[in-house]
Amino acid sequence: MLRRAFPILLGAVLFAAGLYALLHLLRPVDTGMILHQIRTTPASALWGAAAGTVLGYVALAFYDWYALRYIGKSLSGGIIALGGFLGYAFGNTIGVSVVSGGAVRYRIYSAYGLNAFEVAAISGYIGLALGSGLVLVGLAAMAIHPHAVLAYLPYGPETVRWVAAAIFVGSVALITWMSVGDRRLSLMGYQLRMPPPGDLAGQVVVVLLDIAGASFALWVLLPMGKPDFATFVAIYSTAMMVGVLSHVPGGVGVFETVVIGTLPATVPVGDAAAALLLFRLIYYLIPFGIGFLIVALNEAREAGGFLGRLLARLPQPVQPALSTLHGLVPSLAALVAFGYGVYLLMVTMIPSVRVDAMAEGDLLSTLLREGGTLASAMAGVILLIISHGLARRVSAAFWLAVATLLAGAFAALVSDFNLHGAMLLGLGALSLLPLHKSFDRHGPLTQGVFELRWFLMVLAVMVATAAFFFFANRTVPYSNDLWVEFSPASDTPRALRAGLAASALLLLFCLFLATRPSPRRGPAADEANPLSRAAQIIEASGNPQGWLAVTGDKQILFADEGDAFIMYAVLGGRWIAYGDPVGNPDRFAALCWRFSERAARANARPVFYEVSAAHLSMWTDLGFALNKVGEEAVIPLDRASDTLVAMQPGKQQRERDGYTFDLLTPPHSDAIFQELRGVSDAWLAGKTGQEKKFLVGPFAPEYLDGFDIAVVRHGGRIVAFCNVMSAGAGRFNAIDLMRYLPQEGAAIMEFMFLNMIEHFRIEGAAEFSLGVAPLSGLSERTIARTWNRFGRMIYRHGGAFSDFEGLRAFKQAFQPVWRPRYVALPTNVSPLVAMSDVALLISGRKHRLQRRKSAPKP
Repeated sequence: MLRRAFPILLGAVLFAAGLYALLHLLRPVDTGMILHQIRTTPASALWGAAAGTVLGYVALAFYDWYALRYIGKSLSGGIIALGGFLGYAFGNTIGVSVVSGGAVRYRIYSAYGLNAFEVAAISGYIGLALGSGLVLVGLAAMAIHPHAVLAYLPYGPETVRWVAAAIFVGSVALITWMSVGDRRLSLMGYQLRMPPPGDLAGQVVVVLLDIAGASFALWVLLPMGKPDFATFVAIYSTAMMVGVLSHVPGGVGVFETVVIGTLPATVPVGDAAAALLLFRLIYYLIPFGIGFLIVALNEAREAGGFLGRLLARLPQPVQPALSTLHGLVPSLAALVAFGYGVYLLMVTMIPSVRVDAMAEGDLLSTLLREGGTLASAMAGVILLIISHGLARRVSAAFWLAVATLLAGAFAALVSDFNLHGAMLLGLGALSLLPLHKSFDRHGPLTQGVFELRWFLMVLAVMVATAAFFFFANRTVPYSNDLWVEFSPASDTPRALRAGLAASALLLLFCLFLATRPSPRRGPAADEANPLSRAAQIIEASGNPQGWLAVTGDKQILFADEGDAFIMYAVLGGRWIAYGDPVGNPDRFAALCWRFSERAARANARPVFYEVSAAHLSMWTDLGFALNKVGEEAVIPLDRASDTLVAMQPGKQQRERDGYTFDLLTPPHSDAIFQELRGVSDAWLAGKTGQEKKFLVGPFAPEYLDGFDIAVVRHGGRIVAFCNVMSAGAGRFNAIDLMRYLPQEGAAIMEFMFLNMIEHFRIEGAAEFSLGVAPLSGLSERTIARTWNRFGRMIYRHGGAFSDFEGLRAFKQAFQPVWRPRYVALPTNVSPLVAMSDVALLISGRKHRLQRRKSAPKP
């Protein structure tokens, strides 16, 4: 818990420190001066900043191109441009770009075959390239113009110049040496290697263009007296590096403090602050708005109509990437609502510039102005609160957000005839409307877990708002009379009352969260006998693996409607579900959301192990990363005749040798279980010596007595057996627990499977599953070798084969259809840690598990 919270707390501390330093620097500046400077900025400077922004974002897209080359992958230019632009447009605004930008890239690039490890490698490459580029460019600029940072360093200009030059030359020499010789550097357990010289040279050009474009976008906005461009590059690079390391979203406050503090005294602080605000708008918010517009237009495309038909004409190769954008909608809408909430709170603190719009002493004008300011502040707090519900796809939160934005627009009109503010808020409401289909969850606005990050973000907003209030109104001496002063010109009292109302509303909401009772489940699911209820759902489903829910080592979470469930086990800080949800597919998304939220309330992380490809979009919509763990061998029985014919000679030879097959239906006698136990004990003695859990049923008469059991006899004695899980009225079948006498060898299972395939084909079944071949279908890259190491630990549960290749080859002989299986997990959970946890679940270490005490019958 402390390890997860530390980066968040550190970011909060750095934000507070940056905010304090920024206010200290802005102490002599009047708010009106900043606003005046923004309004009088020349159009040429604005166009120059826009040109620098375009250059910067074009260069940023090439980071993705070189990263893909680095990992040996290639995508079309359009896909790279889309993924790169959206990754940076959203990542730069949200902050911690390697994480948020990586999540956007994963959604887009995974549609073209890249897995989570490869996208993580791309994000890591980009982070290292950008970080090292900023450092090296900053060092070079400091070596040329050391005076830019002398105020922050206790050294003379020559010392700074030579130290910066030495570090720069040494770093470049090391990077070049590693690139030319294809050498690797071990650092904190990681192996780092450089791109080949050609790619490295290209990456250097990209870094220079990126930093030049971004720094020019800010430099051109600065007033007269600014340093020359080369010197300013050193200032910008230093400020960006500090802002990135702070983990504050967008480096807000930290970046501005460093820039203002390192500019020469010839640049007025107020003019610098105005330039920084414009830079934030042009370089961060406008690209974010364009990205959000792309997502909104894509939602309109999905909805159909004229706009849908028009956008459907986009190039076919781009269509898969656009289809992944749907999953970004909840998070982006939440961010937009949160941003509008901050905006509304801030504008209530700004002294009015339209005091003459209403007559002095006009009671109606005063009431409208007072009511509008209070309404704006309250709307801002409401948007902060319901942004959490938007992130969790709550439909009521969506419609309340739209209504609140429209109310804020009305308040802007009545309080100050602020037409521009009203248009901005109205545009926000209109931009949300095409997204309404993404908010399909019903329930309370505040359902779900409010994490520490959310509380700190809201606290940061309130602290910043309070700081801005004192900054904007610092020339007004405090008096108790301010609270009861009402007139159109009373800006400070009005802002003071609005701030009090907003703070009171937020405090009441936090108290509500702290004191609300724990939610209770509805009575739709059969809580008195959950296993009986689960059995009914499984029998009606097409998922025979659902029977593993009744093995006794899992808990069950039902959908509110009682017609679907998730089976899972709890291990330490993770709730690990097995397979896809079982039952009505219409309930799966809401059920997975509820499972994730319950895990979060328990301070745990949800993991879904061995999920299929049938619901890939659902996992990405939940914000989960997918990592392939193997492939399931499924035999479509309507075309299994060729397999039976090809393998018939071996089957006939076994029959001539005296082997027979039988399928025993329950209930089974004690004598049968006595024979089966002898086979099982002999099999365990030659393997691990103990039963395994989670992925396979146990040898327990009370469990096996609910299934058909396939047996092979030799001389009237059972030498191998397997229980069969069936669902969908017998149309879908899968093997579960397999045991055989060691002297018979694994080949006896081929005889058993052939007989089962033939039996179920004659019975009219649709499919027969031979189970999962672990790590099947993965590449031979280093990533696959890492998976292999952990996979051996997981699948060492007494399988018929000692290696994965042999297991897959055995199943391939039956000519199955291979269906991929994945582990789906939040981006902050390591796949390797999740695999280790699954291994512990399989081993059945009871001292770390929360398990059911009895093994029930299906």
